[in-house]
Amino acid sequence: MSATEESKSGQERFLEEMKRAPAEAKSKTREELVMIYKDISYPSCVCSEKTFQALESFEAREDDLLIVTYPKCGTNWVIGILHEMLFCINGKKPTKDPVIIEFGKPEKVQILKEASSPRLFATHLHYKDIPKSFLEKKVKTLLILRNPKDTAVSYFHFCNNNPVLPSYDSWDLFFDDYINGKVCYGSFFDHNLAWGEHMNDENIMAITFEDMKLDYAMNLKKIADFFGLSLSEEQLKVTENKTTFKSMKDNSEDTHGKQGSAFFRKGEIGDWKNLFTEAQSKEVDAKFEQHLAGTKLGEKLNYKKYCEY
Repeated sequence: MSATEESKSGQERFLEEMKRAPAEAKSKTREELVMIYKDISYPSCVCSEKTFQALESFEAREDDLLIVTYPKCGTNWVIGILHEMLFCINGKKPTKDPVIIEFGKPEKVQILKEASSPRLFATHLHYKDIPKSFLEKKVKTLLILRNPKDTAVSYFHFCNNNPVLPSYDSWDLFFDDYINGKVCYGSFFDHNLAWGEHMNDENIMAITFEDMKLDYAMNLKKIADFFGLSLSEEQLKVTENKTTFKSMKDNSEDTHGKQGSAFFRKGEIGDWKNLFTEAQSKEVDAKFEQHLAGTKLGEKLNYKKYCEY
């Protein structure tokens, strides 16, 4: 890593990556936009086998903060929340250094090693693929859940608005890949099932996208308390005002570059009813019954409330 690279702020590195990846994607075929690692698909413009291998020796710290989501379940929203909370406490300008651990070049592992604590990370990885030191150090992990139907619709639009992902000519074509686990990061149900088996771990807390939308202030307090972040009522209110979905969408070009609007589209509950056919809805219902019904995570998703007509 060059001295110039070392001197750049995390925000600068993040915005450069937000320019580089879409530019690289333009030269790739639809098939080339995807890479396979350990039987799971990943976007090849932001993930690489060498980075995954480098992460195997990554050393987590006990005071790290980790966010886990399946794609399009509130990742960037919650990253923004925790950046703002850490800013309130530490007085340092929050950065958008590529905190999604599997994104970027292998040399990022050295950058992260030298970063000051507390470090914030996010990931879409399956439980079995998390760098082992996160598990050994029992890093506090916030699991963000979202109902599978709204997740599907958000993911469909994201694929068609983010050039680093394969696009789809129709919702029906996307749905076939989604329900069969052929999208990047694989099956929603496999991902949730694997993480759900660890929901009772003392270092893991799960909250839902829907609960955050319905009672934002209360869930901000829960997030702060879980990570041991001592924010005053005034600081929580500042965080709330700066990190509403609308506020982050309005500022998305500043924080995420020209692709910002792709990361913050609607953030609504029930948008799935605009695209799902009755047959597709029943197909997801069957998958839920097969994989998640009767589990603690399945109960947390409140499926009947959010996924039935």
